[in-house]
Amino acid sequence: MNVEQMETPTAAESACCSTGGTERKSHHSDKEKNTLISRLNRIEGQVRGIKGMIEKDVYCDDVLNQIASVQSALNGVGKLLLEHHMKSCVIERIQEGDEEVLTELLTTMNKLMK
Repeated sequence: MNVEQMETPTAAESACCSTGGTERKSHHSDKEKNTLISRLNRIEGQVRGIKGMIEKDVYCDDVLNQIASVQSALNGVGKLLLEHHMKSCVIERIQEGDEEVLTELLTTMNKLMK
């Protein structure tokens, strides 16, 4: 699933994004959560594969290519989460008058772009 295929969350799905209380939470639909978990499971397998390659003294360039693949896959998961966050939590908090979320979002985006 790419970023364009993600569904915009319903009001009920985004209702848990507010910062009320002491714990911040986000709500993902079961479909979205399963997609993210599936991607992360594949990434986890790739990382185990890289560990095995190092244990077997596989040629460095081959290992580096696999590391680049894992980084790309993690970036894909990050893009999906960022899109959901912007379409739900960020919009909701701005509508509630909480403009501090923009500073939080810019800080997060700077970390993702390093």
